[in-house]
Amino acid sequence: MEPLTLKALIVDDEPLAHDVIIRFTKDVPGLEIIGQSFLALEALEFLRHQSVDLIFLDIQMPKLKGLEFLRLLDDKPMVIITSAYEKYALESFDLEVIDYLLKPYRFDRFLKAVRRAFDQQQLKANQAETTIARDASSPQQLFIKSDKRFIQIQIEDIYYLESHGNYVKVWQKHGFHLTPKTLQSFEDILPSPTFFRIHKSTIVNRHYIDYLEGNQIKMQNGTMLTIGRNHRQRVKQLITDKES
Repeated sequence: MEPLTLKALIVDDEPLAHDVIIRFTKDVPGLEIIGQSFLALEALEFLRHQSVDLIFLDIQMPKLKGLEFLRLLDDKPMVIITSAYEKYALESFDLEVIDYLLKPYRFDRFLKAVRRAFDQQQLKANQAETTIARDASSPQQLFIKSDKRFIQIQIEDIYYLESHGNYVKVWQKHGFHLTPKTLQSFEDILPSPTFFRIHKSTIVNRHYIDYLEGNQIKMQNGTMLTIGRNHRQRVKQLITDKES
């Protein structure tokens, strides 16, 4: 895996503030300053032509304040506030900034904030890889270990799956196979939204749902399954969209 990089923009009306960030950046591998704006209006124009991963943003600037500038952005990059005023911290975090650096700040505090940005970037990269993997051609069969044998089953024949301690029951029309796997491991490979979780311990195949009544689903093999409280809204939406 290639190392992560962050392309950053400094938005601050004080040249000294730019100098501090640039000096600190030299000691942070993967962090690159690709733009400097001394007014928020300049930053808006810069972002029309160049995308960035991270903005170091001051708040008190002429004409357009930092938080006003932030509210104007449709596709917000990550933001680290760099301000001499503590009173804007709560409002800043309401706008989902990564961190709030109170001037003057030391290198160790700067590094902590930047690491949070790298962590967020890594999370986005992981989510993108998972989406790509799920969008790829899905397997039609699975081999599962059951009773000391490896059994091949057709994915389309799975009615539902239930967590059972350190095992999972893979239910088909006339019974189940008990396999030493986690429910999450199945969720990672089964095609979505054909298979979706209705409870922390249950995944169902939407093709075998008979009907939804209250907080229960009846499967076509006659089994009634309970929908967990945290899954009810999503389950009802998926079932409503079943024919779409």
